[in-house]
Amino acid sequence: MMRFNLKMLAWFLGVLILAMALAACGGKTATEEPARPSNPGGTGEAVNLKGDPVKGAEIFEANCVSCHGEEGKGGVANPGSEDGEVPALNPIDPTLVSQDAQTFASNIDLFLEHGSTPAGNSPALSMPKFGDDKMLQPQEIADVIAYVIQLNQK
Repeated sequence: MMRFNLKMLAWFLGVLILAMALAACGGKTATEEPARPSNPGGTGEAVNLKGDPVKGAEIFEANCVSCHGEEGKGGVANPGSEDGEVPALNPIDPTLVSQDAQTFASNIDLFLEHGSTPAGNSPALSMPKFGDDKMLQPQEIADVIAYVIQLNQK
């Protein structure tokens, strides 16, 4: 017959409480929620279009490299932002990545459509509203999405 002591009981209760907490949140943690832009809005028309990563590379070079660095590798300072740098896109924030291509594209599209202001007192750089402000057409956004996804598959 097995004798329970206080240490074993405490360990068992701890494991039980942890299991119940994980079950209550569906086994997910807060860090698994995808990053979202600070600006509201849903996906745009681009998520329904087939993007061309070659054209996307050209558009990225003309519009995105100054903030996200060559091939999206980051390292660009953003004084006044909480992180101190513009986020890298290669590799991209892992909460944006999805095995489902449509979800992955949608996660990127939200930032391209509506832009985002990083957390911090007064960030020097903010993500432009490429879709909302008609800076890029839907096909161009689809091309950039295809390029960013391709960068993250290498």
